[in-house]
Amino acid sequence: MCYGVKARTEMGIRIARSRGDLVLVEKLQKLLLPFPDLDHHFANAFTHPRLVVFTADAPGEPQLAQWGLVPAWVKDNDQRKTIWNQTLNARGETIFEKPAFRASATMKRCIVHVEGFFEHHHFGKRAYPYFIRLKDREQFALAGLWEVWTDPDSHEALHTFSIVTTQANDLMRRIHNKPAGGPAKGATEPRMPVILTEEEERLWLAPIHGAADQQALLQLIKPYPTDAMIAHSVRPLLGKDGAGNTPTASEEFIYPELLLADPLQ
Repeated sequence: MCYGVKARTEMGIRIARSRGDLVLVEKLQKLLLPFPDLDHHFANAFTHPRLVVFTADAPGEPQLAQWGLVPAWVKDNDQRKTIWNQTLNARGETIFEKPAFRASATMKRCIVHVEGFFEHHHFGKRAYPYFIRLKDREQFALAGLWEVWTDPDSHEALHTFSIVTTQANDLMRRIHNKPAGGPAKGATEPRMPVILTEEEERLWLAPIHGAADQQALLQLIKPYPTDAMIAHSVRPLLGKDGAGNTPTASEEFIYPELLLADPLQ
């Protein structure tokens, strides 16, 4: 799954600058710099943080959206609160089937740039957080879906998004190993976010005109190559002593018990 990412303001501006898009650099600076809370060393999905997304409607315009897609058909705030934590991720194989996602999958796809993401590894009775990134790119795009929901009370527009996931590759299957025992006992299938190459970013945002385009889009929903990724354990992220959204959140932290008995490599 994907319930935590690293996406700093500096990173977003650096991407635009590296691609020679000075107009986008200026747009991002105006959008992000006045708001230090948008500088995410660890963005926890369950707090519904605002992140920068680029949508199929306006691929050159950075926009802010909250994590946790709220479908347009949601009736009121009670229903929104009920569904919000259930739509942080969208299972890629079924995005054109599930009521919460099919409209967005067809017409409202987006990308979310990150430096890496966090996942928990289970060993013994503990869950150990890991930070995962790419070996050859300091930042990369995750496939997403977005939506606009109008609050019936305030009439304000709420922009939201979900991160699309796929089957885990060998590395992520090793990390995302919640113990087996059936759904009633909390077992989960190993998953990972859909990571896009720069060329695939364009394809993900391209319009769908028919079944062939939809099938081409589904071909992008696949595990990223294991040998292109790297991971390390980090300090606890949550709780009283958790790192939270601090610069040390993604720094390597060695757990002797993992190093001795359950090494990742």
